[in-house]
Amino acid sequence: MTTVTEAPAPPGGATKGRVVGAPVDRVDGREKTTGAARYSAEYPYPDLVHAVLVPATITRGRITRIDTARASAVPGVLAVLTHLNAPRLKPVRRPTPFDLSGAVAGTPVDYLNTDEVHWDGQPVAVVVAESLETARHAARLVRVGYEEAPAAVDFTAELDHAEPDKGNPVQPGRTAKGDAPAALAAAAVSVDLSFRTPPYNHNALEPHSTTAVWDGDRLTVHEGTQNIGWLRRHLANRFGVPADGVRVVSTYVGGAFGGRFRVWAGTILAVLAARAVGRPVRLMLSREEVYRTVGGRTPSVQRVALGARPDGRLTAIVHTAVTRTGRSGGDNEPVTGVSRHQYACDNILAEQKRVRLDVLPNATMRAPGESIGTFALESAVDELAVRLDLDPIEVRLRNEPDVGPVDGKKFSHRRVREAYALGAERFGWAERDPRPGSMRDGRWLVGTGVATAYHPALMMGAQVTVRLSAGGSVLVRCGFHEFGNGAATAQTQIAAQALGVPVEAVTVEYGSSDQPTGPMGGGSMQTASVAADLLAACEKVRRSVLGLAGRSPDSPLRGCAPGDVEARDGGLFRVGRPGEGETYAEILGRAGRGEVEAAVGTGSRLAGVAGQARSFGRALRGLRSFGRAATGAQFCEVRVDSDTGEVRVSRWTGVFDIGTVVNPKLAGSQLRGGIVMGLGMALGEETLVDPRTGRIMNPSLAEYHIPVHADVPRIDVHVLDDPDPTMPLGVVGAGEVGITGVAAAIANAVRHATGRRLTELPITLDRLL
Repeated sequence: MTTVTEAPAPPGGATKGRVVGAPVDRVDGREKTTGAARYSAEYPYPDLVHAVLVPATITRGRITRIDTARASAVPGVLAVLTHLNAPRLKPVRRPTPFDLSGAVAGTPVDYLNTDEVHWDGQPVAVVVAESLETARHAARLVRVGYEEAPAAVDFTAELDHAEPDKGNPVQPGRTAKGDAPAALAAAAVSVDLSFRTPPYNHNALEPHSTTAVWDGDRLTVHEGTQNIGWLRRHLANRFGVPADGVRVVSTYVGGAFGGRFRVWAGTILAVLAARAVGRPVRLMLSREEVYRTVGGRTPSVQRVALGARPDGRLTAIVHTAVTRTGRSGGDNEPVTGVSRHQYACDNILAEQKRVRLDVLPNATMRAPGESIGTFALESAVDELAVRLDLDPIEVRLRNEPDVGPVDGKKFSHRRVREAYALGAERFGWAERDPRPGSMRDGRWLVGTGVATAYHPALMMGAQVTVRLSAGGSVLVRCGFHEFGNGAATAQTQIAAQALGVPVEAVTVEYGSSDQPTGPMGGGSMQTASVAADLLAACEKVRRSVLGLAGRSPDSPLRGCAPGDVEARDGGLFRVGRPGEGETYAEILGRAGRGEVEAAVGTGSRLAGVAGQARSFGRALRGLRSFGRAATGAQFCEVRVDSDTGEVRVSRWTGVFDIGTVVNPKLAGSQLRGGIVMGLGMALGEETLVDPRTGRIMNPSLAEYHIPVHADVPRIDVHVLDDPDPTMPLGVVGAGEVGITGVAAAIANAVRHATGRRLTELPITLDRLL
């Protein structure tokens, strides 16, 4: 078990012992804390101009008139682009097994190549001017007339029109095992609850921004993205240029959480504007524009019904959900996935439906599906524990499965029991009085709650090159993504350990299409995906160096097989014989070689977008072979003001099984970040949508309430550090599991404090009073 809150400082430059697992400082820490890190809107170009969007003010219809005269007359305005004069784009390509790049389009809508309006806030014009202030002023002068069409925007009103969800490659839309409705009706004890979660919007620290530069038919785009390779291919397809003529630079990304996986209006229209005016263009979305043009999480209505025997053993699980997509696109939200994996039960029904509305297409958001699915399932399990008069942890452990509840596949790795045991001890669970409303501190009602955390683990292929110099320095190149997760630091540690060199001897180049193509940054899969091919490339380097050593009759490594040596202290040494070996400098110097380089994935069948498609298929097959997942136990204490209904989270303990912990500092940061995001989901965040127009009514941080420091207690995070034998280095992933179970743990604690079961998020004082 690793306690990330108490990890010692790393020894500088240490190569002996375990580099993977050390709390190494971030390799990009100095750049980020001093402001030297350059984000997408900070790249200087001569003659740079600025673009601003003009949003539609109707829900659905057509543009009948657009007056740009006043805007065009403003000094400094270079162009006002509309559907009447904008360059034509190629349509969004349908994804194929060999080109998935069309899948990253937030919507197939042809921005500025159509007079159709599909949602309130869709860009209908772009103003390009010498300064940002001029562009903003001119954008307000554009006048647009519309012919409105009937629209459906009210999620609640459209629930009766929900259609079966066909699912996605990871999860089917419907799963049935046994006869869950019949088992529920016959159960000795049961609960049947309805839950609601609202829409949520992305609020990354860095709002979306794009800097686009054309040089003939060659394009450079500075863009915070979670998918460099697919973005590059998508832009090439839309603008009709070769993919190798598009350069995407995404070195630093100021937060992603799924909001930067797809390509949204700002990116396309920045590139369009740069082509139209023949100058570098920067388009920075305001916070409000992010809400209106970048998809967020869908709302949901869920039903969870559980049947059990008197001893707490589940006999039926029914979990159904209705979510929303835009009529012009949107992501499937696999809400019921947790009920397919979480608990042993002979009768399980998990089913999803969705309604299509005339709203901005929804997108992925941290732990899509599991975030809101665990709220419903884990709340229902707690309510069942109340009906059974059993401890909530005991009910969960009595139903902990030994194999996949639906498919019967064995788990590659599952340590839920250990997480609950450690968490209960650290949190002091045994000290609670289980009676609702029994614990007080003055006017504050005190409650404690728990919930299980769960997120599936995936892995994709990557392209990696590793170059070892005679001086002992190592260069790793892979176009993966750094959006605050510490990816470059983790891969630096992995390379340092694999080659036995100091951490500071390793340089990792990442975040650009100039490097070999990396995997997408999402689904908590990037670290393991890059690590798999990085380790393979390092192994190739070691074998090459050993081969050079074996050619010399004077080398102590002559005659050694790869399994006879280990990489340490800046070279290769015989296993079990500390003094027998040579440094890389000695081996390469004698061979007259300045460096050794190895590549994995480049120039092979895994290369390019087609290779990513194949690796994605391989990842899905691996998921079906094993039940791979990150899991954990969330413990929290809340205080509810008995007079006002105010809810404060006063204490938190989370214990997680995320496989091997590459860096406890990074893992702790990721897990705490997920918990904090879960606090916002549970207690404050809610996108308010006008049910008449579909217009978002609170598109700012003044009215969309995310947690601030005063809302966040001390968060104790612990990780089991137990490797998954089926994953590279045993890594499972930490980025998403932290948010799962958080809202349920808070709702369960509020139930314990007040005796009231709240089934709608957010949990606000008006719902408690």
